[in-house]
Amino acid sequence: MNHKPVVDHRIYTIRPRGMPEFIEVFDRLAMPILLEHLGAPLGFYTSSIGPLNQVVHLWGYDSLDDFERRSQARDGDPRFPAYLQASAHLILAQETRIIRPVRFHSLGSA
Repeated sequence: MNHKPVVDHRIYTIRPRGMPEFIEVFDRLAMPILLEHLGAPLGFYTSSIGPLNQVVHLWGYDSLDDFERRSQARDGDPRFPAYLQASAHLILAQETRIIRPVRFHSLGSA
């Protein structure tokens, strides 16, 4: 299970038939920046049942302050606007929320 107390849960809705291009642009332009400033994602998924054309990714943080600090570093990276520009025509909607893990005693994660 995830051991980060704060998780940034993002859902991007990609234009129909745009997923391969989005994944390529994200991997080439965004991922190197994100790995540098945010670390490895907790998960990265695409939808196959239910709402389609969605990418879901999860990033873990030690605190809300850690989230803010690393997000500002990402946004301030001079390479980041190239990703934003290259992906703008592909992203129809974005949802971002902060979630926190539940610790279940029955799973030994208390």
